[in-house]
Amino acid sequence: MPGSNIVTPDQVGVSSALAAAPPRLPSFGEALRVWLKIGLLSFGGPAGQIALLHREIVDERRWVSDARFLHALNFCTLLPGPEAQQLATYLGWLLHGVRGGVAAGALFVLPGMAVMLGLSILYATLGEVPLVAALFFGLKCAVLVLVVEALLRVARRALKTNEAWALAAAAFMALYAFGIPFPIVVLTAALIGYFAPGAFKAGGHGTAKDGPPAVLDAVLAADPGRPARLAAKAWQAGWVAVALWLAPVAVLTLLVGGVFADVAWFFSKMAVVTVGGAYAVLAYVAQEAVQGYGWLTADQMLVGLGLAETTPGPLILVLQFVGFLAGYGAGGLAWGVLASVLTVWVTFAPCFAFIFLGAPYVERLHSNRALTGALAAVTAAVVGVIANLALWFGLRVLFADVQRWEAGPVGFDIPRLGSIDPLALALAALAAACLFWLKLGLLRTLGITAAVGLVTKLILG
Repeated sequence: MPGSNIVTPDQVGVSSALAAAPPRLPSFGEALRVWLKIGLLSFGGPAGQIALLHREIVDERRWVSDARFLHALNFCTLLPGPEAQQLATYLGWLLHGVRGGVAAGALFVLPGMAVMLGLSILYATLGEVPLVAALFFGLKCAVLVLVVEALLRVARRALKTNEAWALAAAAFMALYAFGIPFPIVVLTAALIGYFAPGAFKAGGHGTAKDGPPAVLDAVLAADPGRPARLAAKAWQAGWVAVALWLAPVAVLTLLVGGVFADVAWFFSKMAVVTVGGAYAVLAYVAQEAVQGYGWLTADQMLVGLGLAETTPGPLILVLQFVGFLAGYGAGGLAWGVLASVLTVWVTFAPCFAFIFLGAPYVERLHSNRALTGALAAVTAAVVGVIANLALWFGLRVLFADVQRWEAGPVGFDIPRLGSIDPLALALAALAAACLFWLKLGLLRTLGITAAVGLVTKLILG
């Protein structure tokens, strides 16, 4: 009857169907837009990039739970290569399988690759570009604040016990004061967590205290067979990635020779020894590229590092600059471009292989108490790693003169207080105000700080 509130059987059926509708992952197109945004904004090295991934994927969209994000991060930290790019690949694979992993990993690299190639061409043909340096000066100061925010975010989620706090502090001191290699710090943390899993709370998946379950966790609860389907295709893709990586290296080394063979072989070696990120191998790269191959000078190596630190994408893109100059010196601009692309290929193709071959196994470890404890301990140690990166980066952004004081096995970076850069300090304070106080978000904060830095630098000269 008109105006009646009686619910018909048909309406009950529709209502029940809606209530039972399975959770829906974001569309591939929606995810592509997010991965591209992350690739365009991934400044600040691994700490800032991981913070950006966490903000976009966990905090703002709840596509992945915090615990699953940290579980993936722990695995990527143990791998050779750029952990932030591999983490993006892992998350993309979780959401949309192989095509999602390829899209997330590639879009994390391609914007930075394009910028680095353009800057390499400008540097080789025109020398250093003051306008570009001025623009990236402001970005560097904003990135410092982003790294600090990353430290606070990860610490709040990872340090749930006194043992976790102690391990984070020990990791920081091991890196900062004693210079212990990063892989040793991470592996030690993993062993501690493996044998004492109860001391580190790895956390579970699902509902956050202040929100609904993450989308992926709801999907997996409704479709338990999904990981097995993803795993089969991932392993196939992993071996394809191995073939696509090694085939060009073999052809160039055995049949072509010359600078392209040297570039392919050298940077392929770097791809499998860069445990701990770019800083762990930059000294070796510089020594071999400068002294061994003569591809560039020590000053040019520092220029490349500066460009990589202030452009989007992994810091390991400094290798692209080295590869470009190797090709440019041997055959001009066209050879430089080809060597640059080849360097990126042999550097990042292994990253996709590592993720697609390893991630399916790692996803099975959520219910293994000892292994989950090991990864949770790695997360605690990563807090110390990010703190070390934040301090290292902050000292070099804010001070012009930083000296290393050493006494036996102990050493500290000590800035000369008179060398502080007032403009860098002011821009960092501006970025902090935009991010923490005004809540303007990442994009606006980076834009405002970069614009103010550009104008100020150009006015001051």
